[in-house]
Amino acid sequence: MDINQIHSVYFIGIGGIGMSALARYFKFIGKNVAGYDRTPTHLTDELKAEGISIHFEDNTNLIGLEYLNKENTLVVVTPAVPKNHLQWNYFVNNGFEVKKRAEVLGIITKDTFCFAVAGTHGKTTTSSILGHILFANGVDVTAFLGGVVEGYNSNLIGSGKTVTVAEADEFDRSFLHLHPDIACVTSMDADHLDIYGDTASIEASFREFADKVQDKNHLFVTNGLPLEGVTVGVGEGEYSAQNIRIDNGWYVFDVVSPKETYKDVRFGLPGHHNITNALLALAMANVYGLELSDIAKALETFKGVRRRFSYQIKKEDLVYIDDYAHHPTEIDAVYQAVSELYADKKVLAIFQPHLFSRTRDFADGFAKSLSKFEDVVLLDIYPARELPIEGITSQWLLEKIENPNARLVSKTDLQPLLRLTDAQVIVTIGAGDIGEMVPDIKKILDEKN
Repeated sequence: MDINQIHSVYFIGIGGIGMSALARYFKFIGKNVAGYDRTPTHLTDELKAEGISIHFEDNTNLIGLEYLNKENTLVVVTPAVPKNHLQWNYFVNNGFEVKKRAEVLGIITKDTFCFAVAGTHGKTTTSSILGHILFANGVDVTAFLGGVVEGYNSNLIGSGKTVTVAEADEFDRSFLHLHPDIACVTSMDADHLDIYGDTASIEASFREFADKVQDKNHLFVTNGLPLEGVTVGVGEGEYSAQNIRIDNGWYVFDVVSPKETYKDVRFGLPGHHNITNALLALAMANVYGLELSDIAKALETFKGVRRRFSYQIKKEDLVYIDDYAHHPTEIDAVYQAVSELYADKKVLAIFQPHLFSRTRDFADGFAKSLSKFEDVVLLDIYPARELPIEGITSQWLLEKIENPNARLVSKTDLQPLLRLTDAQVIVTIGAGDIGEMVPDIKKILDEKN
């Protein structure tokens, strides 16, 4: 497929975080862009404000005339779309070029120098840091990201034609469509067992991705992963963070690389997992040719990613943090950061489980991770693309949590609870529509404070 011959791009599931980055890219390079999504969100509001036409009814009459010429229209579909979707079936049955998001990303990045960031956790933050480092240092880059980056207010950084940064998503084995020149793997924990079936299949898929990197000096892996590559980690690794300390809310540390030691790097994102993410981005940029001194300057100006330990309120007597964590390992990382930064404050964690299958597969891990928090509120499971599974409910998960201060609360009862809580640190956690609730939660807490 030659993108230069495409005039119009139609997205089915345009509100997805990865889909919307592609939509912004095609809009920027001058294509007609429109799409469908199931429900309006803050992200679809932003896309509409940028001039992209979006509707929320699965009706073929709403597609628009300029997207009905199959000779010059590309249709991009998310894997979450059901098989009986009317618009999707219309395009398929009428011979349109219909591709998954990952396939399109592979086509765009194929003729560029491609950085690919893989891993079950940390890839959005790592790729966002990397995109920021490259852009801040004048590299001709476009970074396609799975989160909205603070300071850019977008999930697309740059408009370069020669270098790309892509999140290498393991869901549906999407990352095998990419052609990475430099890559990293942040983690290989079990996830998406509805797709893979077991941990061994996930690890095999990651090894297949890693093998796509020709030069093993261009593959970076966190310590302990069963892959051949340059090791990166806190305290140990060929690229390592040493002498870590906290200075007025900043992490300050020394970077030891294979060639030099660079002292007093300042980085604003909390948690040791984020230091690892920063190190991975630093190592990739360094092997590409950037000096550690220039990389360090960029790290200091990185403001974070929306919904990745994202401060909504940061006052002496009240802190509200929102995080996308939807796996026990990610919740552990949130807890590590919160407990380190706010050791003397009462913390309330509000968690919305994401997917019935994930809740079933990792119930014991979720229970163990959530039990660590002083006060826990569970919301009902967010189904996303799934139908309910008998017996798998938030009540079932609650019964596994060994914490007397854990309870199940409906969305409507959450607001009164927030008005009454004496917690000084509130954390919302989850990958479902809890993110849409953040502005209202912030408003309640601001009024109360």
